[in-house]
Amino acid sequence: MLPEQKLDALLTRHAEVEAALSGQHNSDTFVKLSREFAELEPIVESINAYRAVSRELAEIEVLMDDPATDPEMRALAEGERPDLQERRDLLAQQVRLALVPKDAMDERNVILEIRAGTGGDEASIFAGDLFRMYERYAAKQGWTVEVVSASEGAAGGYKEVIAEIHGRGPFAKLKFESGVHRVQRVPDTETQGRIHTSAATVAVLPEAEEVDIKINDSDLKIDTMRAQGSGGQHVNKTESAIRVTHIPSGVVIFVQAERSQHKNKAKAMGMLRAKLYDLERSKLDAERAADRKGQIGTGDRSERIRTYNYPQARVSDHRINLTLYKLPQIMEGEALDEMIQALITEHQAELLAAQDKMS
Repeated sequence: MLPEQKLDALLTRHAEVEAALSGQHNSDTFVKLSREFAELEPIVESINAYRAVSRELAEIEVLMDDPATDPEMRALAEGERPDLQERRDLLAQQVRLALVPKDAMDERNVILEIRAGTGGDEASIFAGDLFRMYERYAAKQGWTVEVVSASEGAAGGYKEVIAEIHGRGPFAKLKFESGVHRVQRVPDTETQGRIHTSAATVAVLPEAEEVDIKINDSDLKIDTMRAQGSGGQHVNKTESAIRVTHIPSGVVIFVQAERSQHKNKAKAMGMLRAKLYDLERSKLDAERAADRKGQIGTGDRSERIRTYNYPQARVSDHRINLTLYKLPQIMEGEALDEMIQALITEHQAELLAAQDKMS
């Protein structure tokens, strides 16, 4: 059974926000109300549809229970009832999912960090493959990707690459990608055809705003230096690169993406906020999940989450025991959403189960 009082409260709040939007407001209040209205609209549509079908089903039940009902009419009602019951159950599930508390960070932009792990040059090449996979996936989602810093591997790929991903709801989908990714394949340099195993770590951080994390200037050590690597003549002349050290946590951020020192500092501060916010989230997640096993989305990067096996053209996600024999399509960013949607579905099922226990 759905909590009818809660549904009534949502309908009331939707009407209040809709009425408030027709009034005069400053830009911040208008944006806040518009965002709330956009979040409530699909929930309200599902509630109204669920209640309409429930009323129709109740009317049919009354008709069938009435001895005076014409036999032909009763037969029609009996024929309609299974479809209505199926529709009601489906809509009830939609409403239950809509009532699950949303992650406040889901709509945020993302800072993506990929680092080569064990495996030497092959790990760096794999880190580059993963980055291109996410670039292609982002393009298909209509997101934009901007590299903030990169350290290239000797044989290609990256020892480390950090990028910002901007768009609609990237954290909602990419947050399940945090962890250790393992690859099994025969490197180009392998003459005897032996399969090598190497790894790369992926971290997905939600972009934090100033209101999320307060940073004291006294806690910062800021160094300026010349940018490293390619980038034109300005590299040798301008001390535009920025290194920000957050003394209490020991977090160090280095940015040289822009020619402007001011822009690099702004990017570095944004990345620092995201890092500190992620540390706080991880601490809270660890506390909440202490008595729950197999939690998805906790950001525990110590465990291997996925294996990419090239000889068998398969990708296995170990958290949900899902294997897809679509490795080329996944690496092209085409079938990655199938893996991500399966993780989201599993995560929603866990949240629903937890909600049912509490109700």
